[in-house]
Amino acid sequence: MQEEIRRGAAAARELVAGAALRDVLDTGDPAAWLALDEGVRADEWSFPPYVVPAWEETGAGRSLTAVLRGDGPLTEAQLALALCHRDGRIRHKALGRVAGHPALLPLVAVRCADWVEQVRERARKRLAEALDGETAAALAPLVRRLADRHRGDFALGLLGGVLRRASAERATPLLASADRPVRRFAYGLAVEEGWLSAVELARAAAGDDDAVVQTLCAETALAAVRDEDADEVLRALLGARSPRARSAGVTALRRLRRPERAVGFLADRSALVRACARYVVRQYGTDPLPWYRDRCADPGDPALPPGAAIGLAECGTRADAGLLWPLLDHPAPAVRARAVAGLRTLDVTDVPRMRRLLDDPAPGVVGEATRALLPSAGLLPAAWLAERLAAGRPRWVRVSALRLLDAHGGVVRLRAAVALLGDGDERLRTRAGLTVRRELRWGVASRADAEVTELLAQARSRLG
Repeated sequence: MQEEIRRGAAAARELVAGAALRDVLDTGDPAAWLALDEGVRADEWSFPPYVVPAWEETGAGRSLTAVLRGDGPLTEAQLALALCHRDGRIRHKALGRVAGHPALLPLVAVRCADWVEQVRERARKRLAEALDGETAAALAPLVRRLADRHRGDFALGLLGGVLRRASAERATPLLASADRPVRRFAYGLAVEEGWLSAVELARAAAGDDDAVVQTLCAETALAAVRDEDADEVLRALLGARSPRARSAGVTALRRLRRPERAVGFLADRSALVRACARYVVRQYGTDPLPWYRDRCADPGDPALPPGAAIGLAECGTRADAGLLWPLLDHPAPAVRARAVAGLRTLDVTDVPRMRRLLDDPAPGVVGEATRALLPSAGLLPAAWLAERLAAGRPRWVRVSALRLLDAHGGVVRLRAAVALLGDGDERLRTRAGLTVRRELRWGVASRADAEVTELLAQARSRLG
């Protein structure tokens, strides 16, 4: 925030010196207008014109004094300064002279949330007079930001009203805006006004990366879907990368009486989608558990989807661990990782059988094995783990070893952290430094132990 204000203040100084507005400000960036508004009042040149004669000697000072008197021509840059000025009287007068300066509408919108009532009311009147379909679309990113401010809802309501009265084509570009809040606002309008068909909404849910837009569009598309476009809507949703969109499509299979298609999502990569698929098939009298057991029965099946292993654990019992253990040797890393996650879900952990996975060549498998073994870290030999901190080991193996040694606590934790204080890996070194400092303050530092004393001496020497 302070950096933005500094940029705004720098722009204000250039405007005072006579620079053109477009030369010092990215007029298409809402943040630039808000920074200028703050920067004008933050900078030292911005004083009431009655108090600082030296300031009034500048061209900008004489012009702003003219604003109060109501005479004298003003450039766009001078009007911009006046609209942001500390003195509410200057802001109020400047609003009376913005007609014919459409480039300053962003600052008029800012003043709609002004803390001075007279300024606020005049700004709202000016904005209502000037706003049309074209300018509304251009102002949307700034107005949406202002809506989060106290008294900032007026401009947003005015914007929505103008866009509703305008043609749908005016608001369509906002649906592709890079500004996420603007897209949410635009899709909200599109849904309210019925501008988009069910197929268009489904495609939007599948293509947008915002969870709010995905949920809104998917739910609306499914509520409006008809028999003739059901296939197209389902194709878009079920093929989406987003789990929210896919889960909405899978859940809709129940209402559309197509439960057989939900079977294909029982092993989806997303837990949410898998849960929805199980719900759908159960609603039509099918128990998904036998399906999972059949898929996991052959540990050498190269076509086994990773989601089948974790899906079995999600709806199975601890007895199903017998089908998951052989999958720890599956050739696909994703299957091995999901099998470990499934065993952890079933609360089945065999330390001797699982510890070998800490040396797995796949980072995902090592990560899952680490999470599964953390509650039993004390059963893993500290010296064996310490060997895996060596610089020649893969980074994910070293991170795993440090996490498990840290879970040991006490002198084992301190020993591992001190060993990494001079490590070449910055993230490991930083984590080790934090551990050592924590131990120095709260942990083993209070113990009268020769090894602890030596480790602390090393730590102090390395940390300075």
